[in-house]
Amino acid sequence: MSSPSIAAGSGRVPVAAYARTSEDFRKGDAHGVNNQHRINEKSAREQGCVIVARYTDNGRNASKPGCSRPAFDRLLLDLRRGAIGGGMPLGGVVCVADDRLYRRVEDFARFIEALTCHPGRIHVDQSGVRNPYTKEGLLKAVLSLEAAAAETEIRAQRVRNWHWSRAMDGMPHSGPRPFGWADDRITLHPVEAELVRKAIEDRIGGMPVNAIAREWYRLGVRGTRGGVHNPQTVTQIMTAPRVCGYRANRGELLLDPDTRIPVVGQWEPIVNLEQWQALCATFAAGSLYMHRGSGAPRRTGEKAGPRYLASGFLRCGGETKPGQTCGRKMGGSKSSRSRRSPYNYICNGAAGRGCGRCAISGPLVDDAIERFLFPEGGRGPVRLPESIRERWKSGDMDFDERRKVMASVFECLVIRPGVKGNRTRDYSRVSPVWKWADRVAASDPVA
Repeated sequence: MSSPSIAAGSGRVPVAAYARTSEDFRKGDAHGVNNQHRINEKSAREQGCVIVARYTDNGRNASKPGCSRPAFDRLLLDLRRGAIGGGMPLGGVVCVADDRLYRRVEDFARFIEALTCHPGRIHVDQSGVRNPYTKEGLLKAVLSLEAAAAETEIRAQRVRNWHWSRAMDGMPHSGPRPFGWADDRITLHPVEAELVRKAIEDRIGGMPVNAIAREWYRLGVRGTRGGVHNPQTVTQIMTAPRVCGYRANRGELLLDPDTRIPVVGQWEPIVNLEQWQALCATFAAGSLYMHRGSGAPRRTGEKAGPRYLASGFLRCGGETKPGQTCGRKMGGSKSSRSRRSPYNYICNGAAGRGCGRCAISGPLVDDAIERFLFPEGGRGPVRLPESIRERWKSGDMDFDERRKVMASVFECLVIRPGVKGNRTRDYSRVSPVWKWADRVAASDPVA
């Protein structure tokens, strides 16, 4: 291994110091990461290094997939570039322990790749200097990864056991208080509990969940963390076993191991068991809290796909202010008001995300899309192969293929608000934004 770069004028190897804590218990004073950097300074000095850059992720978890660690990402970027922002080269990394850098295989691989992408780098910790290019250096890193993974699993199992034991004792969930109960999670909240009780009774009586969510929105009802309720959150609140006093854990209704009777919680129920069962019977199984709630295992490993052809393609053309267009995505929603339009595309203002002033018949939009793709008696802005037209028109093309065809030619479709009371099919309300104009497709875009 060639010698690492030497910091100008110091005769020491320039290294980057990294520190991370999973949780900042002192709420803002960064005591843990500051201690790590103090140790990093000592280790660097003892090994003939000088710290030229510090990277800190305070209160950042490294065990769970998808967790953001901005400082770690910047460290890897600078290692790949070979220098920090001021141009000072990096000869390695110093950290108090490997599990501060990585706890997952993916992060381990990213770190080793970035560290060794230039020759002569070193890895420093409290035990000394490691050569990351040798088998011995890599073996030590792998062993530390295995130890971190084992520790993570042990800690996770300990947490799962703690939650299960609390649940078997009928104790309420930890974390934010559930909607409908007071801060003690046992006493009913006088306003929220009545809202939940009325919502359950209304749903059993046939009221759509969308209507319940809109009513809560009109009343200014907010969640326990300040969010606006939508149909999904309202469904989860109503169908959670806690509303009838039952205790669940990780998506399963807890049963006494001897009697096989459901475990009853210590809190006051909002409705009785018969009402809860009648409510759950009004939903598809996949919508229930036991399927979609906190900790519940999903029935498939894939996210549910769109149900309507134009879902994700439509943008609201309504005005939020004079001269300002809403531009929000419009979603599909089932409707029982019209046989001609069994579903609509709407700008969901009830959820607080759009203007809520624009809605259009679903079949009208889908028909308009077909007219754009395959204009009668003339060439449109994009001409698709005849094979596409034949398969689309004959019904041989399935739902996913149709959406792929749309994605190949449309950026989006803008929906202009209609005139209240006008029941005519106004295709001019749908305006396509093309990916290509005046271009003939050379091949099948879904092949």
